[in-house]
Amino acid sequence: MPLAMTLLFLLVLAWPQALHASEEVWQALRAGGTIGLFRHASAPGAGDPANFRLEDCATQRNLSAEGRRQAQAIGEQFRARQIPVERVLSSRWCRALDTARLAFGNLTESSPPLDSFFSDRDQEPAQTRAVRQIVQDWRSRGVLVLVTHQVNITALTGIFPDEGEMLVLRPKPGADFDLVGRIKL
Repeated sequence: MPLAMTLLFLLVLAWPQALHASEEVWQALRAGGTIGLFRHASAPGAGDPANFRLEDCATQRNLSAEGRRQAQAIGEQFRARQIPVERVLSSRWCRALDTARLAFGNLTESSPPLDSFFSDRDQEPAQTRAVRQIVQDWRSRGVLVLVTHQVNITALTGIFPDEGEMLVLRPKPGADFDLVGRIKL
C-alpha cells in the first residue's frame, strides 16, 4: 500500500505540470509559424490488407467510429482555441484523409510524401527528406497541419505517436526543426 500511495502522490504532483506543458504547446500553435504533425485518428489494426488499393477505401484500414469522433474532436479543439490553421496536407490513405477532412474540412489537400511507407521501406529515405523539407520551408504566421502515419512520424522525429496524437514542430532558421511538444487529444 505505501508504494501505491507514493505513486498516487507523484501523479497528483505531476498533473498540473502536464496541463501547463500542454497549454504552452497550444499557445505555441496559437502564435503560429508552427506545424501540427498528426498521426491519423483511430483505425484498428496495423499496416494495410493484402488487397490494398489507394483509390478504393473499401480495401484499406479505415477510421473506426471512435476514430471519426476523435478526428472531429481535434477540429473542435483547434476552433475552440482559435488556432490559425492556414494549410492542411494529408497522406492519400483514406484514414488520414478522413481524419484531416473531419477535423479541418475543405482546407485538406493530399500530399504523397505523407503516404505510409509501412509496406515499402525503400520509400522511407526519400519521403522523410520530402516531409522534412515541407517542415523546414514553412514560413508563415499560420499553422501548417500534416496528417500522416506512425512510421512516417517516427522516421522524421524518432517518436512513436498514438493514434490522433499531435507533435508540434517549429522550423529552425536555416535547417531542421524543434519539437515544441506533444498533445494527445
